[in-house]
Amino acid sequence: MRAAIILAAGQGTRMRSSQPKVMHHLAGRPMVQHLLAACAPVFQRIVVVVGPGMEELAAAVAPHATVVQQERLGTGHAARIAAPLLEGFGGDVAVLYGDNPLITTATLERLVAARDAADLALLAMRPAEPGRYGRVVLDGAGQVARIVEHADATEEERAIPLCNAGVVCAAAPHLFRWLSALRNDNRQGEYYLTDVVAAARAEGLRTTAVEAPEAELRGINTRVELAAAEAEIQSRLREAAMLGGATLTDPGSVTLAWDTRLAPDVVVEPHVVFAPGVMVEEGARIRAFSHLEGCVVRANAIIGPYARLRPGADVGQGAHVGNFVELKAATLGPGAKANHLTYLGDVTVGAGANIGAGTITCNYDGVNKHRTEIGEGAFIGSDTALVAPVRVGARAITAAGSVITEDVPEDALAIARGRQANKPGRGVKPRRKS
Repeated sequence: MRAAIILAAGQGTRMRSSQPKVMHHLAGRPMVQHLLAACAPVFQRIVVVVGPGMEELAAAVAPHATVVQQERLGTGHAARIAAPLLEGFGGDVAVLYGDNPLITTATLERLVAARDAADLALLAMRPAEPGRYGRVVLDGAGQVARIVEHADATEEERAIPLCNAGVVCAAAPHLFRWLSALRNDNRQGEYYLTDVVAAARAEGLRTTAVEAPEAELRGINTRVELAAAEAEIQSRLREAAMLGGATLTDPGSVTLAWDTRLAPDVVVEPHVVFAPGVMVEEGARIRAFSHLEGCVVRANAIIGPYARLRPGADVGQGAHVGNFVELKAATLGPGAKANHLTYLGDVTVGAGANIGAGTITCNYDGVNKHRTEIGEGAFIGSDTALVAPVRVGARAITAAGSVITEDVPEDALAIARGRQANKPGRGVKPRRKS
């Protein structure tokens, strides 16, 4: 059995935000949820340390246990207050940071494997710009002798390229004993988690560092670093999509969500945005400048360009959704087409139906939403307004420019527009005046 303590109580003042830092989103979900997902295959129990008033964060990490750090007295203090929630736990415990969301499961597995061969294991990196990271000082045998925080480091120590990522792993009895003995006699007046290394060494125990790429281990403290993390996670998602058989014709311009599912032989053109909850089946094509969220695109369908699929949209096999068409809670049957300048909300469209340009479903009466049903093979003329609740039967036709307020029977033609009246000669006089 293994457990993880995730430190997430930081206010993130450098983010200039009223939100807890770890609630800022990457690829469509809070960064702390990325870390939880990486931890899930490795750790059977997880405790998250939150700050006062962070109820939204506590809800976001549920069902994992949370504990509130009332006073922010350092990382060692935060880890220590989580210990009572793991009382009696005899397995290994790792301490991680909620603002390190890009750590992979593979790296965490390497960390716990290293712990099997040592009494304490930690993660380290060699960043291009070491900056204010703490430095990992090794002894002659290559074990970790100590970690020195940047604020407390000498110039010689600051020249060390190996930097601490903050993550440690040890057997619970060892870790909790070290945490309880931490002191705050340093320049910051805080209890440093990193001091557990010195405690382990003082007991003659083995310590080791596991190196991982900077891209995985760097923290997020500013919006600039958040953007860099977004770029990293997008790169991973795009690579996974393409290795899975999807074609991204201009990968750098496509934005994916953490749960975007693209089947083999899907083609995604430039400047497409996938918000969370999108599944695209085999052979579908998503054309440029489209935005998809909470929807399903069936096999061989074509979306866009410039289409918007909102939550609840389900586009059937071989169906077409064209330029400047918006769908919301709309089901299009196989082979149905809505190719131009159309809004379809709260609607079911039968197989093979054709929706003309400028069609809208008037689905909201100011209080309630109402549904429209369009039968198989129906033809909705251009600029038709369908005032829900209303049903257009199979193979029925609505004349262009109609406002349909009553059901249209199967195979019928519905004309619902004012009669045209031509006034001979009346078009000449206004032109003469102008």
